[in-house]
Amino acid sequence: MDITQLLQRRLAILDGAMGTMIQAHKLDESGFRGTQFARHSCDLKGCNDLLSLTRPDLIEAIHRQYLEAGADIIETNTFNSTAISMADYKLEPYVYDLNVAGARVARRAAEAVMQEDPDRPRFVAGAIGPTNRTASMSPDVNNPAFRAVSYDQLVETYREQVRGLLDGGVDLILLETVFDTLNAKAALFAIDRHFEQIGRRVPVMVSVTITDRSGRTLSGQTVEAFWNSISHMTLLSVGINCALGAKQMRPYIEELSQVAPVYMSCYPNAGLPNAFGGFDETPEIMSADLGEFASNGWLNIVGGCCGTTAVHIQAIAEMAAGKKPRPV
Repeated sequence: MDITQLLQRRLAILDGAMGTMIQAHKLDESGFRGTQFARHSCDLKGCNDLLSLTRPDLIEAIHRQYLEAGADIIETNTFNSTAISMADYKLEPYVYDLNVAGARVARRAAEAVMQEDPDRPRFVAGAIGPTNRTASMSPDVNNPAFRAVSYDQLVETYREQVRGLLDGGVDLILLETVFDTLNAKAALFAIDRHFEQIGRRVPVMVSVTITDRSGRTLSGQTVEAFWNSISHMTLLSVGINCALGAKQMRPYIEELSQVAPVYMSCYPNAGLPNAFGGFDETPEIMSADLGEFASNGWLNIVGGCCGTTAVHIQAIAEMAAGKKPRPV
């Protein structure tokens, strides 16, 4: 069964937050460095993507937890694995290796679970984040014309990431947490160019983030405007993730489900951040809110973002059982 056949039959379950699960292990600096980067020139604590190289056992165990909780699709631990983002840690030379390793770790976990349950396919999505730069806006209030990154630089860095993910064996590409549509368009162009070069394509998913209750992206677009900006690309799905909890996301998911003629994904945070930067929504609360979306016929793929754990995903999977997928 391929991913399209699955989406036609039932709601597909996406995994939850990687960072939340990693933080629970309370790794120190040496825990991130391992032996390979013991003498690296700058601090590496907090560089979650590096753990695919230094602690693949930990990352594979997290993937297994999500798969055993009911996830059909797991995301690679590569959200920041671009040269632009890895510059903060002086890890630019390792970007290709990070993506290959992230894909292979997820692939191992998926294959192991499928051996135990061969009648249920599992899919690995290569996670591509927005980078820590924006192509549409100036970070300098005194110089509105300044840009910290160019379109061509984004294309180059995304193409390197896509090459690593595909070489590592992903089934899908997931461009997620899009806050600047110009960044996303550079990524989609890079993905398409690489597909042409290698003569092979995999399904592409895109997920935007609505940053507040204005209903707009950080670069100022409404949900419908965002869809119109990326609809030239052949996509498996489009959706919304991060920034908001399910309750706050409701009107935007409804709007997007009415305008986009592709499969729909939704994976919110576990509510809005509290005063300490944590997330308070229980699996029961979150699954109930998402259950309304499913009952309304808005969803095809559902999971969790920041603050969610394997327990959240288990509750969401139980909610989704028996719910009809949104017709495209």
